Amino acid sequence: MEKIIEVSDLSYRYSDEHPFVLKDINFTVNKGEWLSIVGHNGSGKSTLAKCLNGLILPQKGTVKVGGYTTSDEEAIWEVRRLVGMVFQNPDNQFVGATVQDDVAFGMENHGVSREVMKERLSEALRLVKMDDFAKSEPYRLSGGQKQRVAIAGIVALQPLIIIMDEATSMLDPEGRKEIIQTVRALNKKHHLTVISITHDLEEAIHSDRLLVMNEGKMIREGKPRDLFKSTDLLRKVGLDLPFTVKMRNELRAKGVPLSDTALFQEELVDELWTLHSSK
Repeated sequence: MEKIIEVSDLSYRYSDEHPFVLKDINFTVNKGEWLSIVGHNGSGKSTLAKCLNGLILPQKGTVKVGGYTTSDEEAIWEVRRLVGMVFQNPDNQFVGATVQDDVAFGMENHGVSREVMKERLSEALRLVKMDDFAKSEPYRLSGGQKQRVAIAGIVALQPLIIIMDEATSMLDPEGRKEIIQTVRALNKKHHLTVISITHDLEEAIHSDRLLVMNEGKMIREGKPRDLFKSTDLLRKVGLDLPFTVKMRNELRAKGVPLSDTALFQEELVDELWTLHSSK
């Protein structure tokens, strides 16, 4: 598969007086992949996100995005054109009086022509299912709707990569579900590469691959279904397991003959129903 991000021996600290908050990080991201980087607060995952779009530069190692090295001053604007960021608080991201004004703002800053802007605006709002709210005032929207508008603003710029830095952490369960469904659709139908920075494993199970961080180091990586077969490491680094995984483990501990692969409630219900039907 084509690699769109390559991180090699990355280390970073905020000053010479402080210890490294990232230590010898190595990984790649494939084009069109949904990668979740998980860890508790202070694990270094948000600092890593800033390294991926060149907001901060590593003291050691390299970060390449789309073939461009972030430490190359001549390439940094190209890197930032390739990477869009969606942050934690949607209210802090609005600058327009209406939804369409807000989505258009980024394109205006990038010098997109008016005709192209109109096409991209309509398409971006349609993709996140907010086209009926184009003339609405952002403050009247729900948390999930606000975050979908923020995603539309990024999509309109046509990046190859979208980084979501704790983008669902302030949303209620319904809003979180909306965002996950929206991002999955963009990822699958439009091959947008997604990097989710999160401590929420309930969200992370929807991704293609997980990187687990602790104390500035990458300590584990793999597909969600593989990593959640053994949960001792995830609990040890302070991560709260998804409800289905906790329920599955409790039932197995009580002697219920379940597999160790169920991640979603539907899968667990199907297994339990199959066991009941076979009695």
